[in-house]
Amino acid sequence: MKAILVDPAKNLVWSDVPDPVLKPDEVLVDIHAAALNRADLLQRQGKYPPPPGWPEWMGLEVSGVIADIGPEAAQNSTWQIGDAVCALLGGGGYAQRVAVRYDLLMPIPRGLTFTEAAALPEAFATSYLNLFIEGHLQAGQTAFIPAGASGLASVAIPLAKAFGARVITSVLSGGIADSIRHLNADIVINSASEDTAAVLGQEFAAGRPIHVAMDCLGGAALGQSLPFMAHGGTWVLISTLAGTTTEVPLRDLLTKGIHLVGSMLRNRTPEMKARILSELVSSVWPKLESREIRPTINRVLPIEKPQDAHDLLEQSLNIGKVVLAVRN
Repeated sequence: MKAILVDPAKNLVWSDVPDPVLKPDEVLVDIHAAALNRADLLQRQGKYPPPPGWPEWMGLEVSGVIADIGPEAAQNSTWQIGDAVCALLGGGGYAQRVAVRYDLLMPIPRGLTFTEAAALPEAFATSYLNLFIEGHLQAGQTAFIPAGASGLASVAIPLAKAFGARVITSVLSGGIADSIRHLNADIVINSASEDTAAVLGQEFAAGRPIHVAMDCLGGAALGQSLPFMAHGGTWVLISTLAGTTTEVPLRDLLTKGIHLVGSMLRNRTPEMKARILSELVSSVWPKLESREIRPTINRVLPIEKPQDAHDLLEQSLNIGKVVLAVRN
C-alpha cells in the first residue's frame, strides 16, 4: 500500500510501505479520508513521535470501510466487513489502510459523508474529554474556548452550545470573527482590537464568570484570565501554542478552588479512549445525525498533495478542518 512518509528534508512523500499486519483484537480499515491536526505538524518536525505500536507516518483520525476483522475483534464486537466507520488513531492515518483496535472505531453518523466523518474522532474526542470529563461543563455554565477559528474550536464551540453552555471565544481579527459566526459562540473577542482579559473581566463583573476553559494557547493570557474563573471552575490546558510560561495568580487558585488541569488525549489508555468514543456515540452522534451539530470542513485535498494541506495549518489559513481524500 501507499502512505505519506517524511523524508530527511522534511518533505512529504507518497511512498510504498508494507500493508498492516492485523492483530487478533484489530480491524483493518480501507481509508477513504484522513483529517489533519496540528499534532501532525509537530510529528513531521520530529517533536511528537507516535506511541509505540503505531505506524511512523502521520494521521490521527480517518474514515473508511472495514476490510478485515481479527478473531478477537469479531468475538467482542458487532463489526462486519463493509461497515462504514471512523477511527481514532495514534498514527498511521495518512495511508490507504490502517489496523486499529476494534473499540477505537465508531459508526459513521447517518447522513454524514466520509469526508465529514474523518473530521470527527480526534477533534470530538478531545473536545468531549476536556469540556465534559475533565471540565464537568454543565448546561447554563460559561465555557471559554480561545482560538475560535481552529479546527478543534470549530468542534468544541458547537458541542458546548448543543449541551446548553454559553461560549466565549477569541480570534485574531475582525474578518475571522465574521467567518466563525455560524458556530454561534455567544461572545467572539477580536484580540486585534480588544483585550481578552478585559472582556472576560467585564463578563465576570456582570456575574458571568468562566466555569470551564479549554485552552490550546497557554502563554501570558492564561495567567491574565484565571482571575475571572468561577469558584470551583476548571481551566484545562491542552496545548501551548502561544507560549509555555505564564504568571499564575496563586491566590485566585487557592481562594476560589480553581482546578488547573493539563490534559492530552494522546497519552490516555486505549480503555479510556474507548470509553470516550462510546460516550460520543451515545450522546453526541444523535446530535450529528439531527444536524444540530455539523462538522466544519475548510478544505478537501487529495492525499497526493499533503504539503498543500500542511501549508494551510502552518499559516493558520483554515477555519475548520482540513481533510485529505484517499479514495473518491
